[in-house]
Amino acid sequence: MLGLTRYPAERPLDDDAPWLVFIHGLLGDGQDWAKVLPYFSRYSCATLDLPGHGASRSVGVESFDHLDHLLAQTLLAYNINRYILVGYSLGGRTAMYHAALGQSGGLCGLAIEGGNPGLDDPAERDARRAHDAQWAVRFRQLPFDEALDAWYRQPVFADLDDDARGRMIEKRIRNNALTVADMLEATSLGRQPWLTARLNDAVEKRRLPFCYLCGERDLKFQRIALENHFPLRIVPAAGHNAHSGNPEGFAKSLLTFLKEC
Repeated sequence: MLGLTRYPAERPLDDDAPWLVFIHGLLGDGQDWAKVLPYFSRYSCATLDLPGHGASRSVGVESFDHLDHLLAQTLLAYNINRYILVGYSLGGRTAMYHAALGQSGGLCGLAIEGGNPGLDDPAERDARRAHDAQWAVRFRQLPFDEALDAWYRQPVFADLDDDARGRMIEKRIRNNALTVADMLEATSLGRQPWLTARLNDAVEKRRLPFCYLCGERDLKFQRIALENHFPLRIVPAAGHNAHSGNPEGFAKSLLTFLKEC
């Protein structure tokens, strides 16, 4: 079972409203949503810690199917039977897999922030597996702070200045480098099925409310959303990690989506 923290609604809008379940990205944990959660006090919320991270740092994972089983098992154990998944990056990929291929009977909606639906080209998948395997080696062999510094210098994190990068490393150093490396390899984008067709089919057949949130400076993932015909919503003044870069703007976009559900 995975680590999960619940935040019951203070003045619920609707006694039968689904839970909002927030799933962080690689190297994060449930605390990453701390600046966002106050905007959702009228919703029952939960933050999940992925394998190798936070309260789940000792939990291993072998594949996306195994990860989905852990997710479903955890939600069931906490009696969260109706829920909307809000997933960032790896958390977004986890949520999309759950909707498209997982044990998702209780899923009532999907909000994805900068999640990649997968690679349709076998050569690209092979290249990505090799790329992530190299990063896993760095996490296993380098001092963790050095590996984290290199990680956050990748182009997707270009909006981080030196101070922001330092704060990010200070937060992430609490994780377990070895289990993070295992998680990175098991859930590599190169091992993830291409989810677009199955996800869009599930959304249509089940009439699942679905939105794709993206920071206005995150041009790569805006392009991914448009190419895959996802319902894109732009978060102003933010890059890839929009909920961190602009918590208020992210919350406003998500609240607008929830009111339309």
